[in-house]
Amino acid sequence: MSFSNADWWALFGHFLAMSMLAIGGAVAVAPEIHRYIVDQRGWIDDTQFSAAIALAQASPGPNLLFVPVIGYAVAGFGGAAVALLGMLIPSTTLALAATRWGRKRRESRGVRAFVAGMAPITIGLLLSTGVVLALPLARVPGAWLLIGATVALSLATRLSPVWLIASGALAGATGLV
Repeated sequence: MSFSNADWWALFGHFLAMSMLAIGGAVAVAPEIHRYIVDQRGWIDDTQFSAAIALAQASPGPNLLFVPVIGYAVAGFGGAAVALLGMLIPSTTLALAATRWGRKRRESRGVRAFVAGMAPITIGLLLSTGVVLALPLARVPGAWLLIGATVALSLATRLSPVWLIASGALAGATGLV
């Protein structure tokens, strides 16, 4: 697929906008990125999108790694660079400015209220990301049982998520899911 100048700007602009909405990290806006990249633009399909996120999340480093992987799937190395720059420029600039401003006013009522109000927003965004990533598994026998068991164990125990991920990998490798 060849990208026009308008496509490059659209890719950059979308990640620029997502950067400002990524409360709780870049993966929190994965559902909106999916809607735009897969459903609206058709640049990649569901499988490529899920594989890009899985590959990036399996790699050590920040959860932001999926952004250049998706950009690469869409338009090669140029797409990776454009997506990553779009995601980093505004959020980094805003974070630096807000941190400096908030540090001086951390005890004010407004700053404390803002910090407290961000928690439910972050949780909601992360839950919606989980749903988008789980939907391709809807037809896989046993997948929802494995997802439910993983969530239950995460909530009920202090078991490291690494063991839960390893268990899921083993279930997939042995063909149980």
